[in-house]
Amino acid sequence: MSDVIEDAGSGTGAVRRALATTGAHLMPPAAVSAALGAGPADWDRFAAHWEELGRDRYAAEGGTCRLRRYGDFTLTGEGELSAEPHVAFVQPKDTNPLFVDRDRHFEPLTDAFVADPLLRSLLALLSDVAAGLTDTSEWRVKVHPFRVVAAAGSEGRPTPEGRHQDGVTLVSSLLIGRDNATGGRSAVFDEDGGELLTTTLAERGTLLLGDDRRTWHAVSPIRPADATASARRDVLVVTLTATGQAPPAG
Repeated sequence: MSDVIEDAGSGTGAVRRALATTGAHLMPPAAVSAALGAGPADWDRFAAHWEELGRDRYAAEGGTCRLRRYGDFTLTGEGELSAEPHVAFVQPKDTNPLFVDRDRHFEPLTDAFVADPLLRSLLALLSDVAAGLTDTSEWRVKVHPFRVVAAAGSEGRPTPEGRHQDGVTLVSSLLIGRDNATGGRSAVFDEDGGELLTTTLAERGTLLLGDDRRTWHAVSPIRPADATASARRDVLVVTLTATGQAPPAG
């Protein structure tokens, strides 16, 4: 499968400057929707994909109810997106203490998810932002839709591994929705452990971005606001890693 992603437009200069300066940036929903050209119907359609996720049995080993799928792509500087063969997800060494040298097998993204115009626009936006971090002719893109569930009277942990890096160039977390949830506070840290940015992704379309080469991140557990019912938090995590030769100057 190969497609050409259309330009998400300019307007990413402020985001690039923030990442270059602090290593982290939060894009509010209005700015994200404008950059993606997405309206309420687009977000509703996109959120429906989260009803088709599969159980994460690896997170379940530690007591966390998490649903997810996974997709792996290459994206050229010209915007051509190509799917990579679906294989096990392996994080780079020294990035995830819970799954050291362990292959994790997740269900692939559905065809409808991959073809969704909002995803295509988001990848174009992220590649535009990531181009401000490094010069490359090609990105390796990993796409992870997540749902974390906290049953009544319990908690759900979005990042059971704690503070960590993903071993990539750019890491992003897009809130798709949350229901009956408290907590879930996102924090980005510098290499000395100082907090660069803390926020609770509460409104659909909020996008948190980080330069993963020099920051660490974590999300606090979620708990039900109404203790008699379950809570959920839906996010899309997308990472980009520079893999190609830098384009020639001039």
